[in-house]
Amino acid sequence: MDSMLTHAVTVFMAFFAIMNPIAGTPVFLSLTRGDDEQTTRSVAIRSLVVAFAIVALFSVTGKVIFDLFGLTLPAFRITGGIIVFFIGLHMLQGNQSSVQHPSEEDKRNSRDAALSVAISPLGMPLLAGPGTIATAMTFSAGGGIVAMAVTISVFAVLCLITYFFFIFGEKLVGYLGASALGVVTRMMGLLLATIGTQMVIEGLRGSFNLAG
Repeated sequence: MDSMLTHAVTVFMAFFAIMNPIAGTPVFLSLTRGDDEQTTRSVAIRSLVVAFAIVALFSVTGKVIFDLFGLTLPAFRITGGIIVFFIGLHMLQGNQSSVQHPSEEDKRNSRDAALSVAISPLGMPLLAGPGTIATAMTFSAGGGIVAMAVTISVFAVLCLITYFFFIFGEKLVGYLGASALGVVTRMMGLLLATIGTQMVIEGLRGSFNLAG
Protein backbone atom coordinates (compact mmCIF):
# COMPACT_ATOMS: atom_id res chain seq x y z
CA MET A 1 0.00 0.00 0.00
CA ASP A 2 2.79 2.40 0.94
CA SER A 3 4.67 1.56 -2.23
CA MET A 4 1.62 2.37 -4.37
CA LEU A 5 1.12 5.66 -2.52
CA THR A 6 4.75 6.55 -3.07
CA HIS A 7 4.38 5.61 -6.72
CA ALA A 8 1.27 7.79 -7.07
CA VAL A 9 2.97 10.81 -5.45
CA THR A 10 6.05 10.35 -7.64
CA VAL A 11 3.96 10.09 -10.79
CA PHE A 12 1.92 13.17 -9.84
CA MET A 13 5.00 15.29 -9.19
CA ALA A 14 6.55 14.19 -12.48
CA PHE A 15 3.42 14.94 -14.48
CA PHE A 16 2.89 18.27 -12.71
CA ALA A 17 6.45 19.40 -13.40
CA ILE A 18 6.20 18.52 -17.09
CA MET A 19 2.64 19.70 -17.84
CA ASN A 20 2.84 22.63 -15.36
CA PRO A 21 -0.75 23.95 -15.31
CA ILE A 22 0.38 27.17 -13.61
CA ALA A 23 2.66 28.14 -16.49
CA GLY A 24 0.17 26.79 -19.02
CA THR A 25 -2.71 29.00 -17.85
CA PRO A 26 -1.50 32.21 -19.59
CA VAL A 27 -0.97 30.16 -22.74
CA PHE A 28 -4.52 28.84 -22.55
CA LEU A 29 -5.90 32.34 -21.98
CA SER A 30 -3.99 33.75 -24.94
CA LEU A 31 -5.21 30.94 -27.20
CA THR A 32 -8.85 31.46 -26.18
CA ARG A 33 -8.73 35.25 -26.11
CA GLY A 34 -11.91 36.69 -27.61
CA ASP A 35 -13.94 33.51 -27.14
CA ASP A 36 -17.13 33.53 -25.09
CA GLU A 37 -17.32 31.76 -21.73
CA GLN A 38 -19.05 28.68 -23.07
CA THR A 39 -16.50 28.24 -25.85
CA THR A 40 -13.63 28.76 -23.40
CA ARG A 41 -14.96 26.07 -21.10
CA SER A 42 -15.51 23.75 -24.05
CA VAL A 43 -11.93 24.30 -25.21
CA ALA A 44 -10.62 23.57 -21.71
CA ILE A 45 -12.65 20.37 -21.38
CA ARG A 46 -11.90 19.16 -24.90
CA SER A 47 -8.16 19.83 -24.63
CA LEU A 48 -7.92 17.96 -21.32
CA VAL A 49 -10.01 15.06 -22.63
CA VAL A 50 -7.70 14.83 -25.64
CA ALA A 51 -4.63 14.97 -23.41
CA PHE A 52 -6.04 12.31 -21.08
CA ALA A 53 -6.97 10.03 -23.98
CA ILE A 54 -3.47 10.33 -25.45
CA VAL A 55 -1.73 9.63 -22.15
CA ALA A 56 -4.05 6.72 -21.35
CA LEU A 57 -3.52 5.27 -24.83
CA PHE A 58 0.26 5.47 -24.66
CA SER A 59 0.27 4.17 -21.09
CA VAL A 60 -1.45 1.02 -22.30
CA THR A 61 -0.13 0.57 -25.83
CA GLY A 62 2.68 3.10 -26.27
CA LYS A 63 5.49 0.67 -26.94
CA VAL A 64 3.33 -1.38 -29.30
CA ILE A 65 2.36 1.72 -31.32
CA PHE A 66 5.94 2.93 -31.65
CA ASP A 67 7.15 -0.53 -32.67
CA LEU A 68 4.25 -1.04 -35.09
CA PHE A 69 4.95 2.12 -37.08
CA GLY A 70 8.71 2.08 -36.58
CA LEU A 71 8.63 5.34 -34.64
CA THR A 72 11.08 6.55 -32.03
CA LEU A 73 10.58 8.95 -29.13
CA PRO A 74 13.42 11.22 -30.37
CA ALA A 75 11.57 11.70 -33.68
CA PHE A 76 8.40 12.52 -31.74
CA ARG A 77 10.32 15.04 -29.63
CA ILE A 78 11.72 16.78 -32.71
CA THR A 79 8.31 17.07 -34.39
CA GLY A 80 6.62 18.32 -31.25
CA GLY A 81 9.46 20.74 -30.59
CA ILE A 82 9.13 22.32 -34.03
CA ILE A 83 5.38 22.83 -33.55
CA VAL A 84 5.84 24.36 -30.08
CA PHE A 85 8.66 26.61 -31.34
CA PHE A 86 6.57 28.19 -34.10
CA ILE A 87 3.60 28.69 -31.78
CA GLY A 88 5.90 30.41 -29.29
CA LEU A 89 7.42 32.53 -32.06
CA HIS A 90 4.01 33.84 -33.11
CA MET A 91 3.10 34.58 -29.49
CA LEU A 92 6.40 36.38 -29.00
CA GLN A 93 5.58 38.62 -31.95
CA GLY A 94 2.13 39.32 -30.54
CA ASN A 95 0.45 37.39 -33.37
CA GLN A 96 -1.97 34.49 -33.41
CA SER A 97 -1.16 32.11 -36.21
CA SER A 98 -3.73 29.83 -37.80
CA VAL A 99 -1.80 26.97 -36.23
CA GLN A 100 -2.70 28.06 -32.74
CA HIS A 101 -5.93 30.03 -33.19
CA PRO A 102 -8.68 30.00 -35.79
CA SER A 103 -9.38 33.13 -37.78
CA GLU A 104 -12.39 35.35 -37.15
CA GLU A 105 -13.89 34.12 -40.41
CA ASP A 106 -13.51 30.52 -39.23
CA LYS A 107 -15.26 31.43 -35.98
CA ARG A 108 -18.17 32.97 -37.83
CA ASN A 109 -18.49 30.02 -40.19
CA SER A 110 -18.31 27.32 -37.57
CA ARG A 111 -18.00 27.02 -33.82
CA ASP A 112 -15.95 23.88 -34.39
CA ALA A 113 -13.22 26.07 -35.85
CA ALA A 114 -12.98 27.95 -32.57
CA LEU A 115 -12.75 24.65 -30.71
CA SER A 116 -10.03 23.28 -32.99
CA VAL A 117 -7.35 24.87 -30.81
CA ALA A 118 -8.30 22.36 -28.10
CA ILE A 119 -6.87 19.50 -30.14
CA SER A 120 -3.76 21.26 -31.40
CA PRO A 121 -1.78 22.83 -29.88
CA LEU A 122 -3.43 22.58 -26.44
CA GLY A 123 -4.31 18.89 -26.26
CA MET A 124 -1.18 17.93 -28.14
CA PRO A 125 1.67 18.75 -27.91
CA LEU A 126 1.35 21.34 -25.10
CA LEU A 127 -0.54 19.20 -22.57
CA ALA A 128 0.23 15.73 -23.84
CA GLY A 129 3.65 16.34 -25.32
CA PRO A 130 6.60 14.00 -25.76
CA GLY A 131 7.72 14.50 -22.16
CA THR A 132 4.28 13.68 -20.78
CA ILE A 133 3.94 10.64 -23.02
CA ALA A 134 7.44 9.44 -22.13
CA THR A 135 6.64 9.84 -18.42
CA ALA A 136 3.39 7.89 -18.81
CA MET A 137 5.13 5.09 -20.69
CA THR A 138 7.98 4.96 -18.17
CA PHE A 139 5.78 4.72 -15.07
CA SER A 140 3.37 2.28 -16.71
CA ALA A 141 6.02 -0.11 -17.98
CA GLY A 142 7.22 -2.95 -15.82
CA GLY A 143 4.79 -2.32 -12.97
CA GLY A 144 1.89 -4.40 -14.15
CA ILE A 145 -1.75 -3.40 -14.42
CA VAL A 146 -1.78 -1.75 -10.99
CA ALA A 147 1.02 0.68 -11.84
CA MET A 148 -0.64 1.42 -15.16
CA ALA A 149 -3.98 2.14 -13.48
CA VAL A 150 -2.32 4.39 -10.89
CA THR A 151 -0.50 6.33 -13.60
CA ILE A 152 -3.66 6.92 -15.60
CA SER A 153 -5.68 7.82 -12.49
CA VAL A 154 -3.07 10.32 -11.30
CA PHE A 155 -3.04 12.03 -14.68
CA ALA A 156 -6.84 12.25 -14.55
CA VAL A 157 -6.57 14.09 -11.21
CA LEU A 158 -4.00 16.47 -12.71
CA CYS A 159 -6.32 17.14 -15.65
CA LEU A 160 -9.08 18.12 -13.20
CA ILE A 161 -6.71 20.47 -11.37
CA THR A 162 -5.57 21.97 -14.67
CA TYR A 163 -9.20 22.61 -15.66
CA PHE A 164 -9.71 24.84 -12.62
CA PHE A 165 -6.46 26.67 -13.36
CA PHE A 166 -7.67 27.32 -16.91
CA ILE A 167 -11.18 28.45 -15.97
CA PHE A 168 -10.35 30.64 -12.98
CA GLY A 169 -7.06 31.92 -14.35
CA GLU A 170 -8.91 34.62 -16.27
CA LYS A 171 -9.94 36.29 -13.01
CA LEU A 172 -6.32 36.64 -12.03
CA VAL A 173 -5.44 38.04 -15.42
CA GLY A 174 -8.40 40.43 -15.07
CA TYR A 175 -6.66 42.06 -12.13
CA LEU A 176 -3.47 42.40 -14.18
CA GLY A 177 -5.08 44.13 -17.16
CA ALA A 178 -4.76 43.74 -20.93
CA SER A 179 -1.30 45.30 -21.15
CA ALA A 180 0.04 42.95 -18.49
CA LEU A 181 -1.54 40.01 -20.32
CA GLY A 182 0.28 41.11 -23.48
CA VAL A 183 3.56 41.07 -21.59
CA VAL A 184 2.76 37.66 -20.11
CA THR A 185 1.80 36.35 -23.56
CA ARG A 186 5.14 37.45 -25.02
CA MET A 187 7.01 36.00 -22.06
CA MET A 188 5.17 32.71 -22.52
CA GLY A 189 5.94 32.89 -26.22
CA LEU A 190 9.63 33.16 -25.44
CA LEU A 191 9.31 30.31 -22.96
CA LEU A 192 7.44 28.12 -25.45
CA ALA A 193 9.98 28.84 -28.20
CA THR A 194 12.75 27.88 -25.78
CA ILE A 195 10.90 24.72 -24.74
CA GLY A 196 10.42 23.82 -28.39
CA THR A 197 14.12 24.32 -29.06
CA GLN A 198 15.00 22.18 -26.05
CA MET A 199 12.67 19.44 -27.26
CA VAL A 200 14.39 19.45 -30.64
CA ILE A 201 17.83 19.31 -28.98
CA GLU A 202 16.75 16.38 -26.80
CA GLY A 203 15.30 14.66 -29.84
CA LEU A 204 18.52 15.10 -31.81
CA ARG A 205 20.58 13.93 -28.84
CA GLY A 206 18.37 10.85 -28.52
CA SER A 207 18.68 10.18 -32.25
CA PHE A 208 22.47 10.28 -32.07
CA ASN A 209 22.43 7.97 -29.07
CA LEU A 210 20.23 5.51 -30.98
CA ALA A 211 22.50 5.76 -34.01
CA GLY A 212 25.54 5.16 -31.83
